[in-house]
Amino acid sequence: MLETITEKWGELMNFNEAQLERYSRQIILSEVGVEGQQKLLDSKVLIIGTGGLGAPAAMYLAALGIGTIGLVDGDKVELSNLQRQIIHQTKDIGKLKAESGKETILHMNPDVEVIPHNTWINSQNIQDIIEDYDFVIDGTDNFAAKFLINDACVMSEKPFCHAGIIRFQGQVMTYVPNGNGVTPCYRCVFNEPPPDGVVPSCQEAGVLGLLGGVIGGLQATEAVKYLLGIGDNLTGELLVYDALKMDFRKIELHSDRDCKICGTNPEIKDLVDYTGPKCNLQTK
Repeated sequence: MLETITEKWGELMNFNEAQLERYSRQIILSEVGVEGQQKLLDSKVLIIGTGGLGAPAAMYLAALGIGTIGLVDGDKVELSNLQRQIIHQTKDIGKLKAESGKETILHMNPDVEVIPHNTWINSQNIQDIIEDYDFVIDGTDNFAAKFLINDACVMSEKPFCHAGIIRFQGQVMTYVPNGNGVTPCYRCVFNEPPPDGVVPSCQEAGVLGLLGGVIGGLQATEAVKYLLGIGDNLTGELLVYDALKMDFRKIELHSDRDCKICGTNPEIKDLVDYTGPKCNLQTK
């Protein structure tokens, strides 16, 4: 395999031998090739939350050669996390999650530069954190963070992928700024965070651990497609997954001209820190 690739593309000599072997299955894809693999190695993806969603997304993105991965998390690893947060191990209990994630990624792929942000995002730091990245993955488990990520990314014109999981269900959508309001943002769909107690948390309702792998993997796929400019992103669509029925369905989304952040006359001029329970999912 390695000899065949080297013979076919002389440009591959820009890669070292280990990289040729590591990424060979991607390089032979016509949609990726040498140029695409180099794009991935030059790309920077920020993952906010190294939990059930962010953990598998980070591992797959690192494995396929995203050159720089930022991990944002102010939490520490707990035993109850290990049922779904596969980037952490039993030995990591008590460690900062971003540091634990960095350690796992570097053991898997030393090509990757991992930048740990050992903090919670808030209205004061998020725009500075997302500034240097090409794509943002929302791996958080609460509405407060999700609305903040949406608003910051819209303001900063950063593409991002939202997802949520609870019980046996998950959902994914992607926002790509295009300057004409065609791509609906998260707030176009859900408008405002729900009042406390209206939607149950994962601690109350539970979550099937491997659901994070399915949905987090889809988020990683959305990032790769955007970075390579291939396929169709989930812009204008909400992908809903029901694990019990093994059913995927798409819900068509529309931009809200009256959206408070991306509408014709946006009301939100400054970022706001919301409060709310964790592990929430809202579907229509």
